[in-house]
Amino acid sequence: MLKVGDVITFERTFTVRDVELFTEISGDEGIHHRTPDEQGRLVIQGLLTATLPTKIGGVYNVLARTMNFEFLRPVFTGDTIICEVKIEKYERQENSRTAIVASFSCKNQNEKEVLKGTFSGVIL
Repeated sequence: MLKVGDVITFERTFTVRDVELFTEISGDEGIHHRTPDEQGRLVIQGLLTATLPTKIGGVYNVLARTMNFEFLRPVFTGDTIICEVKIEKYERQENSRTAIVASFSCKNQNEKEVLKGTFSGVIL
């Protein structure tokens, strides 16, 4: 069971296929998502990067109510992003659900922060 102060960490390396699939699903077809840079990399869609902190929702059955994202720098194919989610609030409510508030920080393999924010919701 989660408690205030817990930190959950996970990572993901983004691929060209991830960008292609997300482009197809989202319709976010910016040229920077389809044309490689001078190093052969594509820029990952911001909302694809933002799927990292939402992983906790799938693992712990969180129904999100609010999500706040601050995109700090681009993420590229081949980047490994490490996401740390910290539980800020976790308390039982009268309706037999549990309220949750968390903050998160995502850093690339060079320890540069690429995304940060917060989310809140309830545990189903």
